[in-house]
Amino acid sequence: MDNSLHAVLIFLAAAVLVVILFRLLKLPAMLGYLLVGVLIGPHGLALIADNEGTRHLAEFGVVFLMFSIGLEFSLSKLMTMRRIVFGLGASQVALTLGVTAVLAVFAGGDWRAGVVVGGALAMSSTAIVSKMLADRLELNSVHGRQVLGVLLFQDLAVVPLLILIPALAGAPQEMAPALMLALAKAAVVLSILLFFGQRPMRAWFHLVATQKSSELFVLNVLLITLGLAFVTELAGLSLALGAFVAGMLISETEYRYQVEDDIKPFRDVLLGLFFVTVGMKLDLALVFAHAGWVVLALLLLIVLKAALIAALGKLFGSDTGAAVRTGLDLAQGGEFGFVLLSLAAPLHLVPDALLQTVLAAMVLSMLAAPFLIERSERIVRHISGADWLARAMELHNVAVQSMAVKRHVVICGYGRSGQSLARLLGAEKIPFIALDADPARVREAAAAGEQVVFGDAARREVLIAAGVMRASALVVSVADTALSLRVLEHVRGARPDLPVVVRTFDDTDLDRLREAGASEVVPEIMEGSLMLASHALMLLGVPLNRVLRRIRDTREQRYGMLRGFFHGATDEAEDGAHKGQRVLHSVLIAAGAAAIGKRLAELGLAAHGVEVRAMRRGGVHIEAPPADERVVAGDVLVLFGSDEHCAAAQIRLMQG
Repeated sequence: MDNSLHAVLIFLAAAVLVVILFRLLKLPAMLGYLLVGVLIGPHGLALIADNEGTRHLAEFGVVFLMFSIGLEFSLSKLMTMRRIVFGLGASQVALTLGVTAVLAVFAGGDWRAGVVVGGALAMSSTAIVSKMLADRLELNSVHGRQVLGVLLFQDLAVVPLLILIPALAGAPQEMAPALMLALAKAAVVLSILLFFGQRPMRAWFHLVATQKSSELFVLNVLLITLGLAFVTELAGLSLALGAFVAGMLISETEYRYQVEDDIKPFRDVLLGLFFVTVGMKLDLALVFAHAGWVVLALLLLIVLKAALIAALGKLFGSDTGAAVRTGLDLAQGGEFGFVLLSLAAPLHLVPDALLQTVLAAMVLSMLAAPFLIERSERIVRHISGADWLARAMELHNVAVQSMAVKRHVVICGYGRSGQSLARLLGAEKIPFIALDADPARVREAAAAGEQVVFGDAARREVLIAAGVMRASALVVSVADTALSLRVLEHVRGARPDLPVVVRTFDDTDLDRLREAGASEVVPEIMEGSLMLASHALMLLGVPLNRVLRRIRDTREQRYGMLRGFFHGATDEAEDGAHKGQRVLHSVLIAAGAAAIGKRLAELGLAAHGVEVRAMRRGGVHIEAPPADERVVAGDVLVLFGSDEHCAAAQIRLMQG
């Protein structure tokens, strides 16, 4: 089709429809783009030609993908995970590449084709795996850290492979000199850019940022990204390598996160176009003609890759369960595998039949990845009895720690915030038990006598073992919305009357957390701004009492639980002088209670000095419920009054 506008419209319509379908099926959009390419490409309905212009445009998708990887690159992160990254990760890539090359030679093929295919198969899908681990709250687990370390090395390994593959296409006698020249060029260019480019880059971005123009900032990001890509291409290297360097340079500046947000729309759209062009290369007729080989390649990819990574995980000290989980999570093809195959295709390093078979196997493996990761725990239990025993021991250890306490506070997360809360609770002689999924932190804290135990707070059985059924409150001290929502879901099912305080970074997810059943949500940004304001006001000469009143009024407006409670807090006496003080009580309206069916105004609680501050119904938090709201079974009423008055009100609610 010659009309380019028609081609663009076809691409957009097909992409939107298919991506919507994949979103509804909770599958990665990337797979939808691949399917679009198969459907509209020359081997499908032939609606769009696989021409040079389309491929050049798709290259920009790879450029921005590599730029994003460069932004994530952190030397400190590498050093922290160096044993996993340069041990487990390097071993996995090297062995996968080496084994594939050896198999190619034994099969009578070219070892260079084996190197290309091995490099492609060594890659796993960062997009699919990292998202699923985040959704499953497994990023900080033992196997989660191993998976991230391996993915990080795979991303880094793409850089030398981008240099190696073009060199392989030369004549055998010219291959070694070409490779040495490419590596020398890469070393010189990278050294100049990385060692001498950081200071000018920071100064230039500061100059652009001071203009306070979002359009100028985005244009500058595009200029830097494409400009450095052009420089590396002039040096005989790839566009993607220059984009990677640009990302690394910007990652060292304070503008990194702003750049990441600005570049995301360009990256996602162009990367989608790249995957469409990959799908266009897939010849379904050839795939069906070699269907047996495709299925065999798929099984070999998943089984052998999972087995290899699991074996390496064991070699590097993991238990069987974590090693097998790591293998299953990484047993699929990845985005960079397509990048490497796309680079090799025009060089004719890989025979067409083999290229189609590998492409099809990689696409199918990525389709299977979400289902495999979702069922990895079940698979591990069948394979490793020790993993089941480890989970049982985890629950046993949590239960032993919580057995002797009641009316305690369950702290989910024992980082800095969790530890600060624990110290305050200890000072008030309030019992608590803390759960944390970082074994190193738990080991050190437990050795110091802290009441902390290893456990995943996102699991219902762990919360039950921590004594949530007899606890007086629960606090999620980690600013992780996904974890908080999972915890709230479990608490809502087991103890709907339990007060839950949730920490969050800002107000973005406040409504979602409230609706999920959080009694109160504490945003870090707001508390930081209040402290900033209080110090600034005092330095400006505002009297201390007025500063405290301003902070108190702001908190009262923001936090429903503190309304009416904060007045006179600065004048309170010490221990034992708070009798009659008004506090909050949560009351669950059980089936058969006298209050069921009555309006709040009809309960007559105000006459007894008690207010209904909030109501939770079916997980929905209702602040200051209207007086004509009728009470139903299962409601949780948040009462505000003295201990004596609230106790009398509870009897009235239950018995009439």
